[in-house]
Order: sequence, then structure tokens, then C-alpha cells
Amino acid sequence: MNLAELETKLIAAARSHLPSDRVPYAFEQRVLAQLRKPPAADPAAFWARALWRGALSCVAVVLLLSAFAWFAPAGSDLSDHLDDTVLAAVPRDAEF
Repeated sequence: MNLAELETKLIAAARSHLPSDRVPYAFEQRVLAQLRKPPAADPAAFWARALWRGALSCVAVVLLLSAFAWFAPAGSDLSDHLDDTVLAAVPRDAEF
């Protein structure tokens, strides 16, 4: 079916049924009461906001560590410092 033809048929059908002059009792008050009501809490929105904040803080940490690694003195190797830090609790004479 042609969309233009369908549109003209729907508009003609809508024009053939005139709207009623009657409005339900207290209709305006009910509509305004619904508009004034605060929106319902959405748990997914809370999770999404928290996850985005966590992602932003992780990006900030990565950028800081990347800047530190980039501007660190040439003689220091971060992997050696990481190994020393991670294995600090392990005795040096331990066998694996």
C-alpha cells in the first residue's frame, strides 16, 4: 500500500470523528498531579552512573601511571620495582 494513500485515509477517518466537547471530571488535576509526581527510581540508572564514575576514575589512574612511566628517569625500570614490591613478603632463599 502506498504510504501517501494510507496517510490520506487515516486523516480522513480522523476528521470524520469529531472530538467530544465533554472532558472527564477533574481531568486537568489528574494530569497535573501525574506531572508533579517525582519519577520512579530506576536501579539500572544508579548502576550505570556508578559504573561510569568507576570507569572515569580508572581512566584517570591509568593516565597518571602512564605519565609517571613516560617521565620516569631512564635508569629506573618499573618492572624491577614491581617485582620487588610484589615479592617483598617472600623470603629470598625460598624454593619454588
